[in-house]
Amino acid sequence: MSSLSLYTKLEGLPKNLKQEVSDFIDFLMEKSSHEKKKIVPKFGSAKGKIRMSADFDAPLDEFKEYM
Repeated sequence: MSSLSLYTKLEGLPKNLKQEVSDFIDFLMEKSSHEKKKIVPKFGSAKGKIRMSADFDAPLDEFKEYM
């Protein structure tokens, strides 16, 4: 859809509907700016938040028959 056809349609609207269109355009612009700002975690940002038990690599008794 061309800008000219959008402008023509907009000009045919009453003043109160033009304001609604303007508000909706503002909403869409705000929405698209949030989608562009993706949070990229920094390397090492989870350091100290994950703990593993000391016997993590020890064999489990439940699986002795399979080993």
